[in-house]
Parts: sequence; C-alpha cells; structure tokens
Amino acid sequence: MQGSRITALGHYQPARVLTNDDLAAMVDTNDEWIRRRTGIATRRIAAPEETVADMAAAAAEKALAAAGLEPADIGLITVATCSAIDRCPSTAAQVAARLAIPSAVAFDLNNGCAGFCTALATADHSLRAGAARHALVIGAEKMSDVTDWTDRSTCVLLGDGAGAAVLSASDTAGIGPVAWGSDPSRGSAVRLVDDWQPRFAQEGQSVFRWVTGELPAIAREACERAGIAPSELTGVVTHQANLRIIEALVRQLDLPSHVLIAQDVVESGNTSAASVPLALSKLTERGELPSGARVLLLAFGGGLSWAGQVVTCP
Repeated sequence: MQGSRITALGHYQPARVLTNDDLAAMVDTNDEWIRRRTGIATRRIAAPEETVADMAAAAAEKALAAAGLEPADIGLITVATCSAIDRCPSTAAQVAARLAIPSAVAFDLNNGCAGFCTALATADHSLRAGAARHALVIGAEKMSDVTDWTDRSTCVLLGDGAGAAVLSASDTAGIGPVAWGSDPSRGSAVRLVDDWQPRFAQEGQSVFRWVTGELPAIAREACERAGIAPSELTGVVTHQANLRIIEALVRQLDLPSHVLIAQDVVESGNTSAASVPLALSKLTERGELPSGARVLLLAFGGGLSWAGQVVTCP
C-alpha cells in the first residue's frame, strides 16, 4: 500500500458579512453576549441563489489550480456536506461537471461537522489502495439554509463557505492514520431537525462536556497513530464550533506556546464540514503554517461523530 499527501488547498467564502450587530437587529442578542459565549465576531452568508455546489466548485477550482493538475488527473471527488439540498446528482457530481473532470468517481459524505476529516480519511484509504492517483476532498456548507433565525442560541453560530484539498498518491504518507468513531447514545446532541425545511439544533452544554471530557484522548490517539507527540505539532485545526470549546480543548492538551491554534471561527463562524479545510487553507495561504508543517486536524459533530488525523502541509 502506498501513502497519500495533501498537495494543495483552496477555499471560498461568500461576499456578505453578517456582524453581531446585524444579528442584534434580528433577535434578542448583542455583540458582547455573542463574543463572550462563542468568540464569534462575524460570519459569511451566501446569497439566496448561491448553492453548496457553487461554493464547493469555487474552492475545488482554486485547489486544483494550486496543485498544477488537469481536470482529467482527478480520479475521485468527495464532498462532505450536511446542508446540500440536492440528493441526486450529488454535489460531488455537480463539481465534476463544472470543472470538466471527465470520469472520476464522485460521491457526497454526510458526517455532520466531522465530515471533512472523515472524507479525507476515506480518500486517503482509496489512494493507498490504488483506486486513484489524485483526489479532491471538499467540505462545503450553506448553513444559513438550515438556520432558525429566531433562535438566538444557534443563529449566532452559523456561517457558509467551502474548503478543498487535493490529495495525491505518495511514496511517503503525508496523512496519518485516522482516529474516528461515534457515540450513538448522544446522537441527538448535534443534529438537523428533519422536516421539509430542516433546522440546525444542538444541546450546547452536553456537547461542551463531551468535547472537554472525550476529545483530548481522541486527539492524543491521532497523534500516537501518526508517531508524533502533541508537543511536536506545528499547529492544530479543530472544527470551528465555538472559540470557548477550542480554548478548553487546547488547555486539556497542554500544548506548548509555539503550537498554532486555528481560530477562524472568530471571523467565519461555525461552517460545519467546511470549517477544518477553510481554516487550514487560510493558514497555509497566509504562510502561518509553512510547507512540511505537521498539523492535527480534529472534528466532531452530528451523530455524535468524530474524526482526526495528523497531516503534512503542502
């Protein structure tokens, strides 16, 4: 079995910025309350006509160009999303059509906010098995479509966007073994309330207790499987659910000060399956995570599911 590595990243965010003051005009809230409880200052909201496939394709096109590959080089496309309204054709198939990728296997993966890390592991396994030479792994969400704009406890959290990674087969593994799983007994802790018009819902305190109690061990397991100590990491990119959750997790891991912690949630909000690749792409684009950096990706979400792995930055 061969390895695989991330060779390029790309991201996309809608133009509209929704501030805390904007939300204060919609529901009973204010900037101080939102920042204190979530750390979020702004989030991006897609236009009514802008779809999950639009954002996924924009991020994927950027990543594909950065990788220096032709569309025909891609043999696998998977899109992690829980908010796409199209069941068939899949969002991945729509991305293939828009980018003129001729014959790749294309499918969507729904594992909530843990979706991108789950999809990354799935694609890595496929490349290791020789099913393709190059893959596109995308996390894309239009959470504004599933937001209850009358619920101040959840509407302040969510945003839209997409992030994409190009994976390539490699003689050396740039994607570490995945630590993943789920706790079905807590399946309703983070969910979309299923109806003709689904709505995001969560049990915030329950999720916070689970993350601080269980996720540090999962993070250490992912590092152990990759053969690296947490203190040797260059950075950590967790699901950008809430800044307070991220800070609590980092305290539990007792990381040294040199480890860069992604905090894209402050400007982007919670973008579900898009949050990890969106934050990772921004940090690499700005040069804050250099080429060759070892970074822990870690996500959790609906199910209650989790997935994490150590990757080498392109």
